[in-house]
Amino acid sequence: MWLDLRRGRQSWVIRVNSRELRTQPWGGAGVQGDDPSVYLSPISTFLCVFRCISIFFAEFQAHFGATYSSTAWIHSLVDCTTMLFAPAGSLLGNRYSCRVAVMLGGLLSSCGLLLSSFASSLDLLYLSMGVLTGLGFALCYTPAIALVGCYFQRRRALAYGIAMSGSGIGTFVLAPVVQLLIDLYTWRGALLVLSAFVANLCVCGALLRPITVQKGEEVETGDENLSSCFRLDSEYSFLLLPDFLGLAASFLFLASGCSLPFVYLVPYALSVGVSQQNAAFLMSILGAIDIVGNITFGWLTDTRCLKPYRLICYIVAVAMESLCCFLVSLLRTFAQLVPFAVVYGYFDGAYVALIPVVTSDVVGVPYLSSALGVVYLLHAIPYLFSPPIGGWLVDVAGNYIATFTLSGAALLASALIVSLVTGIRSRRLSSSKHKPLPLVLSNQSDCCSDICAAKPEAHNNGISDQLDLDTVSPAGQL
Repeated sequence: MWLDLRRGRQSWVIRVNSRELRTQPWGGAGVQGDDPSVYLSPISTFLCVFRCISIFFAEFQAHFGATYSSTAWIHSLVDCTTMLFAPAGSLLGNRYSCRVAVMLGGLLSSCGLLLSSFASSLDLLYLSMGVLTGLGFALCYTPAIALVGCYFQRRRALAYGIAMSGSGIGTFVLAPVVQLLIDLYTWRGALLVLSAFVANLCVCGALLRPITVQKGEEVETGDENLSSCFRLDSEYSFLLLPDFLGLAASFLFLASGCSLPFVYLVPYALSVGVSQQNAAFLMSILGAIDIVGNITFGWLTDTRCLKPYRLICYIVAVAMESLCCFLVSLLRTFAQLVPFAVVYGYFDGAYVALIPVVTSDVVGVPYLSSALGVVYLLHAIPYLFSPPIGGWLVDVAGNYIATFTLSGAALLASALIVSLVTGIRSRRLSSSKHKPLPLVLSNQSDCCSDICAAKPEAHNNGISDQLDLDTVSPAGQL
């Protein structure tokens, strides 16, 4: 027995002995499994998330003589602009292609960091690093993440875990590297190097292979249901789903609390006497464990036993993050902060990987790109105001306890809202499952007519087109 695997012009060609098998065309709409070429998609998204801006905060405060709250506006503007223009990234990706959106975003974000290295005031940093770099990230983030959901179906959570692990990789690798660059070349030189690094997003965007829809046979349909089809096919019809509205409310609280530990972990460590290198190393630990949480939680929630309970897994991850933030006031040394970075980093990676998956489960894959644009748009206002509010609490209280308590309360509120949504959703599904079927089908039900029209051979074999009452279970299910 011999096997030959070669890459054809549009597909993989596999030969086993004398038999030849040809896979689906690249990115074809009919792909049900995981095509080998689309692994470029999650790999290309590694560089689409950037979490090392907070490393520069101490340098900005020392150079410009700024307060915590004014410096935190830089991080707020980056996050807010990224989420505020997330629908623009979805629109650009749907209108042209994900490749164009990511390459354009890489160019804008690289130019933003380049201009930031020449900034002479915080106001210029607000525009260059906050707005321009955030706009570039917005054009990169949503199309790249949505493309993974379009390609992967069986192991979608694992694919998202691998894709979103770019955040942890960036934190784990770049945190000590950025600190080293600052020590060698000052913060201006470090931003120049990072500008060249982020320019590789253009290369990553070129690797994103767009999906090409295969042409099929045209099927004539009646005109009686055109209005209902138009309503169902509306791009933003998912906004009327109660489950999505509840999920959106939880995302508002989630965004209010999730960014504060990343912004203030290093300053808090420095305030309790941890050295600069060890404080940066905490971010590296957090990023490394974030990768583990992305991949392992994605793999676990793709298993048969946990796949129906993804919302519950998401609730557990957010609740554990909330608990970590409430307990941070008890941690006063580097050895005590390491477990915090491990636990918080793991569950942060877990919930980040599940956000697109949970959204896809609620709205469906056809609406995923538009839904992610709305989801990330909801993060904009909390990302804009939560870090400055946290900085204001530091200035008023003189410590970071109130800031981390605010973060924990917001995360706890998010977990409680999702728990409520999950309970209502489960009860609704359970009641519909045990609802008895009518013995006489109404004229509005098209299910049997579609089945009978699709399988005319069943009638030729003597199978009746009427509903057999013996097949109805006591619960009313066929």
